[in-house]
Amino acid sequence: MSKQITYRRVQEETSSREGRRVLVDRIWPRGVSKEKARLDEWLKDVAPSTELRRWYGHDPEKFTEFRRRYLKELHDAGHREAVDHLRDLAARHRLTLLTATRDVEHSQAAVLAEWLNSG
Repeated sequence: MSKQITYRRVQEETSSREGRRVLVDRIWPRGVSKEKARLDEWLKDVAPSTELRRWYGHDPEKFTEFRRRYLKELHDAGHREAVDHLRDLAARHRLTLLTATRDVEHSQAAVLAEWLNSG
């Protein structure tokens, strides 16, 4: 069975086809109430480190290097428990990974979805 992991902005309207909604940002999104977010989980420990996030600054020209560094972080021991939990969720549920980032195609949610769908 093929995995069905998608990603989108947390600010977008929800859909019944999203499955479990998991926020993958380290910081709670500004202006989004917990009720409006309609999350099943907030896995901030799977988000990029503060240092990597600040270095990247959501600059699309840095995305390839951000992706490489972020995937390396996901293999580090500090992310192990959160990554294992996310993989377990992906094995049992349809997932929608959520981020507050405006450019969702150049976000950690996009990297995570691609990574989980390929593995």
